[in-house]
Amino acid sequence: MSRRHQAAKREIKADEKYGSEVIAKLINLVMERGKKTVAKTIVYDALELFANKIGSADTKESFDKAIENTSPLLEVKSRRVGGANYQVPIETTPARRLSLALRWIITHSRKKSGQPMHIKLANELTDCHNHTGASVKKKEDTHRMAEANKAFAHFRW
Repeated sequence: MSRRHQAAKREIKADEKYGSEVIAKLINLVMERGKKTVAKTIVYDALELFANKIGSADTKESFDKAIENTSPLLEVKSRRVGGANYQVPIETTPARRLSLALRWIITHSRKKSGQPMHIKLANELTDCHNHTGASVKKKEDTHRMAEANKAFAHFRW
C-alpha cells in the first residue's frame, strides 16, 4: 500500500563537536540499546583516527568525501509486470543515498573482527576515502546491477 503524500521527516540535531547532521545520523546508527554516549565516543574516536590516517586537517570535509565515494547514484527495484518480476534501475534520492552509504559503512565495519569498533570504523572510512573497501565494492555492485538491467528502465513509474 503506497502513501499518497510524502511522510514527514524528523529533524535531527547536529552533533556538538562538528556541527554536522550527517555525523549525528552516524552516531544514531552506531548506537545500540540506547547507549548514545558510547556511540558518540566510538564515532569521535574513529573520526580522529581516520583524520590521522589520511593526514587531513579538516576531518569533516574528509568524512564527507568518504560518504560521497560510498553513496550509490542508482539502484534496482523489483517491479511485477505481466507475471514476471523485473529488476528496474532507478535513481536514488539524496536522503536514500546517505542512508545507504552510512548503513553499508557500519555493516561492513561490524563484520570485521579482532579490533575495537572505533578502529574498525576508522579503517572502513579510510578505505571509503581511498575508493577501496567493502562499502565501495557494494556501491559498485549496485551500479553494475543497475547497468545490467537498464533494458528494463522503461518499466519505471
